[in-house]
Amino acid sequence: MRNSYIVSIILGLAIILSGMAGCKGRTGKDTHAGHAQHQQYTCPMHPQVVKEQPGQCPICGMDLVLKDANKELVIDSDITRLTKPVNEHVIASIPAISAESGTRIYSSEVNGVITYDTRRQTSIASRVGGRVERLLIKYNYQPVRKGQLIMEIYSPDLAAAQRELLYVAKNSPEMLPAARQRLQLLGMQPAQIAQVLQSGNILYRVPVYSNSDGYILEKSAQPVTAATTAAPAASSGDGMGGMQGGGTTQPAASPAPATSPVLLREGQYVTAGQSLFTIYQSSGLVAEFAFPPQLAARIRKGQKLLFYSGNDINNMQVGNIGLIEPVFRNGQNFTLARVYLQDGRLQVGTLITANIPLMYTDGWWLPKQAVWRLGNRSVVFRQQQDVYVPVEITIAAETKDMIQVTTDISNWKVAANASYLVDSESFIEVNRNIQQ
Repeated sequence: MRNSYIVSIILGLAIILSGMAGCKGRTGKDTHAGHAQHQQYTCPMHPQVVKEQPGQCPICGMDLVLKDANKELVIDSDITRLTKPVNEHVIASIPAISAESGTRIYSSEVNGVITYDTRRQTSIASRVGGRVERLLIKYNYQPVRKGQLIMEIYSPDLAAAQRELLYVAKNSPEMLPAARQRLQLLGMQPAQIAQVLQSGNILYRVPVYSNSDGYILEKSAQPVTAATTAAPAASSGDGMGGMQGGGTTQPAASPAPATSPVLLREGQYVTAGQSLFTIYQSSGLVAEFAFPPQLAARIRKGQKLLFYSGNDINNMQVGNIGLIEPVFRNGQNFTLARVYLQDGRLQVGTLITANIPLMYTDGWWLPKQAVWRLGNRSVVFRQQQDVYVPVEITIAAETKDMIQVTTDISNWKVAANASYLVDSESFIEVNRNIQQ
């Protein structure tokens, strides 16, 4: 009986061992099949990239490696927000500042030029059509006097009118006054008409005289204005500069506008009524200043400004804005402000610099270093806990070292120096949604 008990125990142990071996083999096969069926590949540098087949990472181009299904990466939720790309979050320990508010007065700087007063200019036109036989004007801005001979024109129409005058004088004296008047309207002087009647000879050259004192300029030539000399340099320094960190370039004094030969030549034909020259009177001059759009919205007619010529900053003069004229020229939009002068010491073509005080009452103020310029867009780095988030803002004005912001940033903390947080390769786009 004892032997039977031992045999039964041995048989029971054998059955248990065989069952465990079968379960183990079946479990191993099922696990291997499931593992082979759910294989995944990932990038060693970018774990968020997971694919079912081998290949390359779409971000960095590295070969994907087999991902261990039994090993899961556990990320602490406290550092998840620190692992975002640098164009979304930037980790830095630089100091943060708050925006300032309140009314401020800044002196903005603009450039200009001394030019002629367009209110005191006269035009010279040809009264008859014909050919230029003699031209006494050789270069632009040549000084002329009233009554000075400018050129002589041969006109077939004028010659025919003189023949008619001689015929009327012999055959119909009662029509002589009308014939005289016709010649005067065509540009002949009374003394010349009397000479034709006395000598009986036709004058084939009609003289053209200056009708004013001043400086003559060909009609097709461009006069010296702030639009051609000071518009690109409008503002910098204390003014509204277009680029961050721009400096003020002091203009050099120019004694007079550069003269150039006139394009009109002897032998050239002109038509009746064609405007040939413009005479600018030197009795009154104008200081023209080119204001960019940001500054132009704040200036008013009658507003005072201080200006000086060249680098002579110690010799400032006071002027009042007499005319404000919006101008769009050569793809640039700006505003011309004219100051009418009575000082005869200044010469046409002299480059000048003006300082004009402007008051700013709205918005918030940040140092220039706290704002990063991306073309037409501006970005600040807003502090959120221990990271900085790039946010786009709207700028209203820019002074020498401060920027006026219209976006409500009253309760923000922003990075004091935005240039330290910019990665030139990865900082491509910013969040356009302003987060309040």
